[in-house]
Amino acid sequence: MNLLDRINARQFSVAVVGLGYVGLPLAVEFARAGIRTIGIDVDASKIDALRAGNNYIRDIADDDVRAVVENGTFAATTEFVPVHDVDVVYICVPTPFTANKEPDISYIVQASEGIAANMRNDQCIILKSTTFPNTTQGHVQPILERGGMKVGRDFYLAFSPERIDPGNKVWHTANTPIVVGGVTPECTKIAAAVNRVIIAKVVEVSSPKVAEMEKLLENIFRSVNIALVNELAQLCDRMGGINMWEVVEAAATKPFGFMPFYPGPGIGGHCILIDPYYLSWLAREHDFVTNFITLAAEVNESMPFYVKQMVLRQVAHMPVTLKAARIVLLGVAFKRDVDDLRHSPALRVMELLTQDGAENICYVDPYVPSLDLFGRTVHAVPYSDSVIADADIVVITTDHTAFDYERIVASARVVVDTRNATKNVRTGREKIHLLGSGE
Repeated sequence: MNLLDRINARQFSVAVVGLGYVGLPLAVEFARAGIRTIGIDVDASKIDALRAGNNYIRDIADDDVRAVVENGTFAATTEFVPVHDVDVVYICVPTPFTANKEPDISYIVQASEGIAANMRNDQCIILKSTTFPNTTQGHVQPILERGGMKVGRDFYLAFSPERIDPGNKVWHTANTPIVVGGVTPECTKIAAAVNRVIIAKVVEVSSPKVAEMEKLLENIFRSVNIALVNELAQLCDRMGGINMWEVVEAAATKPFGFMPFYPGPGIGGHCILIDPYYLSWLAREHDFVTNFITLAAEVNESMPFYVKQMVLRQVAHMPVTLKAARIVLLGVAFKRDVDDLRHSPALRVMELLTQDGAENICYVDPYVPSLDLFGRTVHAVPYSDSVIADADIVVITTDHTAFDYERIVASARVVVDTRNATKNVRTGREKIHLLGSGE
């Protein structure tokens, strides 16, 4: 029985390399479908947790992780040796950028080398890590072919970008449509068949490069539109008398040709911040400059500086120095109701205020008990009315639904709201200074 027949008969096995926000949900989904699944990660603490049936990703139910571990459909290891005994291998490792904002695909390279050292004939390798076009064919394929095997003849290779939205209760691994592009038509066919075992809709494209560029387009589309409203929010503040949030809501009443995006303290997470720089780096190799895309990224990265200035303006009206001012940040995760700190703009705001001399900053976040700031561990302060009342300024950097904004405004002296979290607060609005409100 060949690989495609085994997949169609559901008599195949899977390995997932990288057990983070992308890889673990994928692995658990296969295991829940009754497919024998091996999870591989270099982080021994993750492996120990999973072997004990403990979950560390909020988007997966704890009971689901425990069930697949206990029934034996899922196992975890730090070793690549089990790759030899599976039929399909997914690569779901991080793809950060360097200090100079150039792509760092070292994790992809390391994973590919681990797979190459243990692979056999008639396997399918699927890269899911967000990356630049030609990573699959220009970097992964040569490593996998180093031992003499050839793609399309001895093994199959495809790119199928992840579409994970942390904290989303509606769209998850199983019901979010995905794209697949293989090196050869047979690679596409096999990779699509694998994904259809657990995913309702799979869209096939002509090549990995198309799939890689498609993923960048998804995220750059958001980056550009968020930058647009961020820039207009600053303009509204400069002009005065125009509330950008009201402008967006009014424009959103148009039933066609408009999609609402909202301003904020910056963008976080893995993809939206990084992808514009991945594409601009690749474009330079082709003597092309992505001015529009790069400018949008720069606007978004400037927003924590703008928030810092909002805080400094309020301090200037107080009988206290920045050094002595008690500043409380509400929410440090990069988005609402998650514990994900990756590139969170709130962290940047904390860093900038500290660099400017603020020495009395703390944060409240029910999802993040501690964080690293300038190499030291900072612990969250438990929420209380007194914490808010004792602060000179409260800065809403992440609009968690757990926060009682009516109560927060009632207790606070000054509130800098970067998310329009206080939009339904009726009393004490004179205390609120909203980003983009045109005040």
